[in-house]
Amino acid sequence: VNLVESGGGFVQTGGSLRLSCAASGTTSSIDAMGWYRQAPRKQRELVARIYREGHTNYADTVQGRFTISGAVAENTVFLQMNSLKPEKTAVYYCITVWIMGDSDISNYWGRGTQVTVSS
Repeated sequence: VNLVESGGGFVQTGGSLRLSCAASGTTSSIDAMGWYRQAPRKQRELVARIYREGHTNYADTVQGRFTISGAVAENTVFLQMNSLKPEKTAVYYCITVWIMGDSDISNYWGRGTQVTVSS
């Protein structure tokens, strides 16, 4: 599976960005797609996920300001980020996930796209 992210860049505090991710390759039966981020000297963390049936979930820190959209069946996912703050500066990674029961059993990561929010 190959994931290509786009849409990162520089933005001032309070601004917006829209990230895009397209998956190709052996994408059948993907159960979910999503976005994670990793800030300097911090662990990678969940931002948002969207599941094949359309259900979404968000990290508490972005709820109400970020919106994930797209269609897992079409291998595309977007992340609209509004009211950005400097602490949201990070590399944002797209992920595809295969799930069994309540557990992720396989995933692929994109190379990431840098988002920098200036103060």
